Amino acid sequence: MNRRTLAALLAAGLVAATAVLARPVAAGLGRESATDAIQFGWSRTSGANDNVDQTWWAVRSHDTLHNFVERLLSIPVGMMARGAGARFEAKLSEHTGLPLPEGWALATAKDSPQIRSIYAETPRDLGSVLGFYRDALGKRGWTEKDGAVAEPDRAEITFLTREGPLLLRLSRQDDRTIAELSGRKLASATVGLLPKPGQVRLMLGNKTDEAAVITVADQAVNLAAHAGEELANSDGAAGELPDSQKLDLPPGRYKVTLKVDGGAAASREFEVAANETWGLLAGADGVLLPMRLY
Repeated sequence: MNRRTLAALLAAGLVAATAVLARPVAAGLGRESATDAIQFGWSRTSGANDNVDQTWWAVRSHDTLHNFVERLLSIPVGMMARGAGARFEAKLSEHTGLPLPEGWALATAKDSPQIRSIYAETPRDLGSVLGFYRDALGKRGWTEKDGAVAEPDRAEITFLTREGPLLLRLSRQDDRTIAELSGRKLASATVGLLPKPGQVRLMLGNKTDEAAVITVADQAVNLAAHAGEELANSDGAAGELPDSQKLDLPPGRYKVTLKVDGGAAASREFEVAANETWGLLAGADGVLLPMRLY
């Protein structure tokens, strides 16, 4: 097993850069903010037959600096944050072949023998994100399959590519647009990763130093610090996850609540489709990190 963190990706170790930015790292879609704090992570796992499994995650938060001196001193760090974000996006796109919507506040990605996928949240309206993807994917020569759905609060489009179909799903929730872009590969999933027919499998983990509780559909799962934190790194790691950290559910929309010790509980809705497997990880600062695994 060969695992690298952001040191390999950004040559700077795990970065948490709080900085004055004229705009967010990807300036096209995001809201302007006084400051950005950006955290990244990357994992690379080598398996049998030279198979490589890679995962990425990144979270951007906004803070307000209280005076002119703080803002002035943070400008060099802002330049680091912009560069770090640009390198993250370039590396992710290089390996998955999939673009992130500009202005993302949260992003996860997976490139494995079974799937390539990205998940992103952005404050931009759904119509703008849909336009971004139609333009970006169309320029690659990918064509839309008949039967596309495009409504004010949701969109679902299948793009036809040489590597196979690619599914784009967009939905609007509260003040953000959620973008999911994924394409299955030829490798079959292992038993631990494979959902039951017609259902969805959720695999729960905790990347923090504190205990956490993730509640889905009124089922509370207690997670010790770092329990299952590597579940997204490979199908082997997912297969080692105890049954107590797996939920098999009918497709649909569920309320998900994350509570990390010492922090406030945060709830959101999470929509899942049949025959999919997702990882839900408790991340830094109590942020939930969804990642499509299969």
